[in-house]
Amino acid sequence: MTLAELLTNEELRQHEFPVTRDKIFLAHASVCPLPRRVVEAVTQYAAKATAGDQERAADPALLENGRQLAARLLNSRPEEVAFVGPTSLALSLIAGGLRWRKNDNILIYFDDYPSNVYPWMALAEKGVQVRLINTRELGVIRPVDVMGQVDEQTRMVALASCHFITGTRLDYQAIGKFLHDRNILFCLDGIQTVGAFPTTVEQVDFLAADAHKWLLGPCAAGIMYVRKELQERVQPLVYGWNNVRSPNYVAQEQIVFRQNAQRFEAGSHNLLGIVGLSAAMELLLELGVENIAAELLRKRSWLAPALQAKGYLVAGANAPAGLASGIVTISRPDTDLPVLHQKLEAANIITSLRADRKGQRYIRISPHFYNTDAELQRLVELL
Repeated sequence: MTLAELLTNEELRQHEFPVTRDKIFLAHASVCPLPRRVVEAVTQYAAKATAGDQERAADPALLENGRQLAARLLNSRPEEVAFVGPTSLALSLIAGGLRWRKNDNILIYFDDYPSNVYPWMALAEKGVQVRLINTRELGVIRPVDVMGQVDEQTRMVALASCHFITGTRLDYQAIGKFLHDRNILFCLDGIQTVGAFPTTVEQVDFLAADAHKWLLGPCAAGIMYVRKELQERVQPLVYGWNNVRSPNYVAQEQIVFRQNAQRFEAGSHNLLGIVGLSAAMELLLELGVENIAAELLRKRSWLAPALQAKGYLVAGANAPAGLASGIVTISRPDTDLPVLHQKLEAANIITSLRADRKGQRYIRISPHFYNTDAELQRLVELL
């Protein structure tokens, strides 16, 4: 299946994405509806699991294949991928697992999504100085903003690949190269780009992304990437039969972790979630993430000006060229946005209502590749 086939064949589109039969779903930066093939994969596995042992019901190669799919998305190695679930958990494992020294500092963005703020704020209890990056605009982080706020004591920079309100993507490749040249670690919260835009890890040390947004997978079925050379420097915070050597399920006198990123997978896997995640990743790779990104930018190039023409302010409109995303976030001073959001939902147009630190309200519009131009036109008409 190609994007062109999907967008020109309404029967195929509704078959692959059942949500399109009843709704115009434009909230993929929040929690996505599941595609048909993801539901079918989970349903088939769950049916097999009714006959006996849930682990035996799964494909013996499920975890290996899932790691390979994730590695293709990230341009990493399969042994660098762990299945630990939510983005919040993965980032917390990284923050808590590194051996921090007193007087280390870490640079973060206070207006990132809380999952990418709290794990790093908590490091202050270990004597780490938590620095907050200064920006000119909400969600717009330039490489120069990072370069000007690190020093010889900076141990890590932890940022998001795309801001969850403004939709401005981060030039993470340029930032990562600058940091690596100075032996500063770089952690990326990739949940708002993995599955929507190429998000590869050549210049990244750690990455976390749950499946329930642009990856089109189940909740709490995310991926965690840890660069191979750094894995032994991150102490697992959770211990169990799976990540600690336990021959014949017998506890040993010494704690010896498993090799590779599996050292972070303490206990039983979320097999239902990984089955769904794998089916979702297969779909995205079949279509091509580069093609998906181009389609999202094409949609944005029409939608943002159309909304501006109706008097709406588009957040991140002044972001550097090439750093736009599929997220188009709007506001208007003379409009009750919560009421407007409810009216859209009553018309079966699903968007997200968000607010910034100052209390400014926004309606966030985040279509995916399968949304049609006609659906976006309907949205603009109602607005």
